[in-house]
Amino acid sequence: MPGTDSPRTSEPAVQVPTRTLVEALIRTDHTVDTGELYAIAPLLGMTDQQVRLCVKRLVTEGRFAQDGRGRKAVLRAVGATERALGPDVEFVAHAFQQDAGLAPWDGIWHLVAFAVPETARTARDALRAALTRLGGAAVQGGLYLSANAWEPYVEDQARQLDVLDHLTLLTTDNLRQGDEHEPAALARALWPQDEIADRYRRLAAVARPRLRRLQEDADLPGPQRLAIAIELAAEFTRAMEPDPLLPPELLPRPWAGTEARQLVAQCWSLLEEHAEGVGQVGLFRLYRDVVRPGATTRG
Repeated sequence: MPGTDSPRTSEPAVQVPTRTLVEALIRTDHTVDTGELYAIAPLLGMTDQQVRLCVKRLVTEGRFAQDGRGRKAVLRAVGATERALGPDVEFVAHAFQQDAGLAPWDGIWHLVAFAVPETARTARDALRAALTRLGGAAVQGGLYLSANAWEPYVEDQARQLDVLDHLTLLTTDNLRQGDEHEPAALARALWPQDEIADRYRRLAAVARPRLRRLQEDADLPGPQRLAIAIELAAEFTRAMEPDPLLPPELLPRPWAGTEARQLVAQCWSLLEEHAEGVGQVGLFRLYRDVVRPGATTRG
């Protein structure tokens, strides 16, 4: 209503898919309390019907097993869902290491060349998607580039797709495209840095007012704290997924990602200080350590 003084008035709305809500509430024992699920959903603008339909789909897809019915049911992550819990934590840790100046670039470019035959087109397309997801940039047909040591991840993907024999891996400290050889200029040309920075600016805009709420209200109820955590996690994922995690030496200064991640880390710290009843939620377990400078780097 106009003139209503609401603590969320200035907070940008975050679209959280119902599936994301369910997965965010997976606890350390790989279960989801549906009572908690239904309690958090309206705080994120979701209806009970949306939650019911989402749970039904996830169970039908074999991603969760369900014991009980309605708000007293318990969901258990199974199969691919169980195996996929927290696979990107080491990449998040690496990003915070970079922000802290603990992962300087060694000046080495890492390249992957491949020539997968037309008979394996599906695997070839999946490999391209995997290389992009791992932060690679397409230099030209069948040649992808990263500024990070991504070989173990590339090899793992190639083995899963049964195309490892079609790959050539190489490194160089002497990369040139046309007449351009300056590393930061090459990075600007190869990766959509403006688009990536815009996603982080959006994340910062989401995090700032939520940080103020957490700072000003130490007695914020558990469900509202969980709602904030899930909103932050959803927006954080949107910003991080397309980020190739280029070394700071290749990015403009200041870099929007650094500020955004610092804001999220501050939020996370305050959420953990008053995590009564929600400390076992997977989100807290997964991100508890990676936002600290001592976290383990990737590669």
